[in-house]
Amino acid sequence: MEELLELKELLHRGRVDEALMLVEELEEMSKSDKLNKIFSYGVVVLLHLIKQEAEQRTTRSWEVSIKNCVKQIQRTNQRRKSKGTYLTKDELRETLEDAYELALEKAALEAFEGRYEAEEIGKMVEFEKIVQKAIDRVENI
Repeated sequence: MEELLELKELLHRGRVDEALMLVEELEEMSKSDKLNKIFSYGVVVLLHLIKQEAEQRTTRSWEVSIKNCVKQIQRTNQRRKSKGTYLTKDELRETLEDAYELALEKAALEAFEGRYEAEEIGKMVEFEKIVQKAIDRVENI
């Protein structure tokens, strides 16, 4: 809110160059916030996909959690007015790949009642397969 008031003041004073710089900063902050949300939801999607693959089973709870997080990723990534997305397909892949290690650590705590370390769980699943499953869910493939 403070930034919007500053923007309004800059425009009233005719300081357009400074106002444009502030707009660019606001855009970057907004995109950063969206990236953080997508990353967080991605961790949860990957967590459940890792558990499904490692344990060779699923639960209704995991499926509902995956569906919820996929929907949130889709909503967060959607540009309302231009009908585009904030992240390209490559950027989405990069974000999910970045989230994978954290998801693997969390999966180690939950899968098999926490008996295995993240590295051991990692050997039970295929990184690329899990990431691709997540991307396919987000893209509704």
